[in-house]
Amino acid sequence: MHFLARFFQVVAVFGCLSSISYYLVCLWSAGFFIKERKAADKSVRPTRATPTQDLPPVSILKPLKGTDPEIYASFRSHCVQEYPEYEIIFGVSDPDDPAVASVKRLQEEFPSHAIQLMVCPEKLGPNIKVSNLDQMARVARYQHLLVNDSDIRVERDYLRRIMSPLSLRHTGEPEVGMVTCLYRGVPASTLGSRLEALGISTDFCPGALVARQIEGGLHFGLGSTLAFRRVELDRIGGFKSIADYLADDYELGRRIADLGLKIVLSDVVVETHLPAYDLAGFFSHQLRWARGVRDSRAGGYFGLLATFGLMWGIANVIIAHESPWSWAVLGMIAMLRLAVAWLVGIRALHDEHVFKNWWLLPVRDLVGALVWISSFAGHTVTWRGDRFVLKNGKLIPLP
Repeated sequence: MHFLARFFQVVAVFGCLSSISYYLVCLWSAGFFIKERKAADKSVRPTRATPTQDLPPVSILKPLKGTDPEIYASFRSHCVQEYPEYEIIFGVSDPDDPAVASVKRLQEEFPSHAIQLMVCPEKLGPNIKVSNLDQMARVARYQHLLVNDSDIRVERDYLRRIMSPLSLRHTGEPEVGMVTCLYRGVPASTLGSRLEALGISTDFCPGALVARQIEGGLHFGLGSTLAFRRVELDRIGGFKSIADYLADDYELGRRIADLGLKIVLSDVVVETHLPAYDLAGFFSHQLRWARGVRDSRAGGYFGLLATFGLMWGIANVIIAHESPWSWAVLGMIAMLRLAVAWLVGIRALHDEHVFKNWWLLPVRDLVGALVWISSFAGHTVTWRGDRFVLKNGKLIPLP
């Protein structure tokens, strides 16, 4: 018994030290990103009146299934871009999809814009979104493509800032193959929705910034924005090569990075309006995400153990019988966790909801640890009402 007690004490202390180290790296990574944003603001924003002939024309591909909160406002934000030439292609697999009404309304409001609605009848794999993208890309006019989710809302200079790195050449550096960006969630009033938004800004985005720093750059894409050239898409086998995968954004970025090209994290931060998740819906969504990451980045997923600082700190207090030093360690962890939430969520992402919901951080972190543990209990995920089994990142439909 004494040996077991010592063993668990060592594990808890190691978990605390790992979490403290992780939070410090988060702060370093976020500070680096904030400096980049400030530099980009100085170099880009004053040039709005300069010629834009170097910006390539781009086809925006938006696959749809069902409606999202504030979906029309999200669509509309793509039609008021300060950009010389672009088109928007919306794709649905069902002509009666409820999102179609919003696209038709958009076409009526912006009759001079190149806005196309496609019905995509082919099913190339279990990931219907990617099947639709493959069919949409075939009719896209331009050689530069941008994919983002249906619920993404953007600022007027979004396209210009996203596409600029793809039009530049840097001597001595790898050519840019993809541009992606971080995002923040706008929650509904439910607890599940607020926990989801808090996790995006204070858990997911810090993790992405850390991955970029310690891995020497990003080697994956984020579904909030994926901008790339058609030639690279063709080199990796097109969209159809990832039509079996759940984490299609990750796969697309990884495969382009494997070509020896650079994945750029833009200074742009977009936003998404989250559904009014109940707790069951929130947990199901988190579990799908967790199992997708587990199958895509197994090493990084096990490394998430270091991110559960509050869990390790509380466990350490219990195992150490509430000794003063264990409370001091828990206090240090709590302060660092709040610092990460402030620097990433508020300073880097400008997410005002982090400030409003900071008191939910302990709940969010403990639920995150529970989701991580639960993710190893099976391989089933639910996505847009359909159930699948995950095997090596690929989706196998369930009857």
